[in-house]
Amino acid sequence: MKTPSKILIIDDEKAIAEALSASLKDDGFIVDVAFSGRQGLQKIREFAPEIVLQDIWMPGEMDGLQVLDEVKKGGYPDCQFIVMSGHGTIETAVRAVKNGAWDFVEKPLSMDKINILIANIQSFKREQNEKNALLIRLRKNIALVGESPLMVSLKQMIARVASTNAWVLITGENGTGKELVAQNIHYLSHRAGRPLVEVNCAAIPKDLIESELFGYEKGAFTGADRAKRGKFDFANGGTLFLDEIGDMGLEAQAKILRILQERSFYRVGGEEAIEVDVRVVAATNKNLEEEIKAGRFREDLYYRLNVVPLKVAPLRQRREDVELLIEYFGDQFLRNNGYRRKVFAEAALLQMQNYSWPGNVRELRNFMERVYILTPSDYVDVHDLKFAGLSEELAELDQGILTFREARARFEKEFLVDKIAQNSGNISKTAESIGLERSYLHRKIKSYGIEV
Repeated sequence: MKTPSKILIIDDEKAIAEALSASLKDDGFIVDVAFSGRQGLQKIREFAPEIVLQDIWMPGEMDGLQVLDEVKKGGYPDCQFIVMSGHGTIETAVRAVKNGAWDFVEKPLSMDKINILIANIQSFKREQNEKNALLIRLRKNIALVGESPLMVSLKQMIARVASTNAWVLITGENGTGKELVAQNIHYLSHRAGRPLVEVNCAAIPKDLIESELFGYEKGAFTGADRAKRGKFDFANGGTLFLDEIGDMGLEAQAKILRILQERSFYRVGGEEAIEVDVRVVAATNKNLEEEIKAGRFREDLYYRLNVVPLKVAPLRQRREDVELLIEYFGDQFLRNNGYRRKVFAEAALLQMQNYSWPGNVRELRNFMERVYILTPSDYVDVHDLKFAGLSEELAELDQGILTFREARARFEKEFLVDKIAQNSGNISKTAESIGLERSYLHRKIKSYGIEV
């Protein structure tokens, strides 16, 4: 059930304040009253109203404008003011609106107008709450998973750059999550409530890229029977993400550069410059410096975009994040597909960490889903990985320098295999000889996939 809004009335004319209070209480609101500016400020702190109906001119040490200024400075962003003005104070009321009040009503009061203003404030608050809830869900769904030093550094850089308007160039191999980085930059910025428009430059034919980005006027070419807005139009006030910008043609690059410099553009076939406020975030899996040398990418555009360079590391350089990603994707499959939770054996985890994942996080996610589909039990062992298509030989070749955890796991497995062999496969004797509980040894044997 929805909680009624709390409304505070501040007016030194007691008869008006009490009549207004009675009317609002009849409408189901929770109402409190103050008869001076100082008392009103105290009740705002204690009562925490969502809406304040306040007279502008009040005798005493604090008038309505001073109360409004104190509240706006004091960190009450959810408190909205409707100011009430008597004859001769309209200019003051207008000044109050400029200083942050929602609106004003003239005395004698019209309850119809007051009810309309209250309804508008409530509608605005609902929209804000829904938008904030949506942003929270979005930020959870686009989480950058990983606690490796490379990922921590990347997250810190995103947090620093997101609050600015700086252009960003994201580089990294296919499947590393460049699009997620762009989404994080947008949804952590002050533009989060505005559009994020994504353009895959590699997927649009070169002869159509300009009309897609800038739009076109009616009659600009054969078949243009009406004007069409482009991606820059739709992204106005927000962020335009140009994915795989290294595949964009030189002519379109020149126009992008002009927009970045002049903050305006022309539609195809158009003669009028259209001003635009767009933050551009670009990404590529190519080495743009090599593309510049080959004459396929403009050097001036590169330096214009590369204000803040962000490099997304491949998964093979942050193997310690593999286990976190396995847990994260498992949670997704449980939530979205209704799968049962699967537990991975230590030996299986180690093999997945040792694999190089040339397709990076995207390959890992696809492989994980294949494992969930093809593995009938809730326990995933090494042979299940093989069945799902992961080559043990490739994992062994890619193992590189082991982490401490990996080295310990490998030592434990080899140690247990040796001790079990010494005791002719007798688990009870093996447990006693190495000082472990039999049940704990059984769990270790199962975890490492040791055959006995």
